Amino acid sequence: MLKLYIGNKNYSSWSMRPGVLLKQTGIPFEEVKVRFDSFEANSTFKQQLRPVTPTGKVPVLVDGDLVIWDTLAIAEYLAELFPDKQLWPADRKARARARSVCAEMHSGFAALRGTCPMNIEATIPQVGPLAMRDQPAVRADVERIFSMWNELLQQYGGPLLFGQFSIADAFYAPVCMRLRTYGFELPPQIRDYVQRVVALPGVQAWIDDALAERDFREFEERYRLRPDR
Repeated sequence: MLKLYIGNKNYSSWSMRPGVLLKQTGIPFEEVKVRFDSFEANSTFKQQLRPVTPTGKVPVLVDGDLVIWDTLAIAEYLAELFPDKQLWPADRKARARARSVCAEMHSGFAALRGTCPMNIEATIPQVGPLAMRDQPAVRADVERIFSMWNELLQQYGGPLLFGQFSIADAFYAPVCMRLRTYGFELPPQIRDYVQRVVALPGVQAWIDDALAERDFREFEERYRLRPDR
């Protein structure tokens, strides 16, 4: 059986992508959570991952003696391994477009990532409006995401980015979490898309597990002193 190594579900946006992809599509897998303590070389987190992956990072997909440690590579492998799941759009041009937007997510939006790290449990609604007002790089990232989503939803007719659920929706699910946590103002079509993503069984299962962790990691949350409980 496939084995997926992940970090804390509340914080690990990279882990969320393949986790949601596997769960939403019903692909059987074993989940192994490696708790964040720190990312220093001598941390327990690194020591637990060192025998599994040369990068010492999550997520990692293990299939027998094969180890895959990059989210795009994991997605491509799953698409090839389970062609019946139609993880990419069937149309060739749509498939190329989906790969493009996933690659953009994979390597871009650094300002949004840095200012608004994923934190599903938190509610910090003042951050998004202030970032949009005062941080041009964050504003550019968010405007690009909104423009992309609007264009795809219009072109492919919804309800998700390429019609039915695909790797692209799994890749942007953590962005949906950020938009909710930090109180970004959402245009109607964007708000509706975020609500549809959140309602997906695979995403909801991830959210439920994240909320159940109750594992406040101070080094991940330098912007607040404690959870809002």
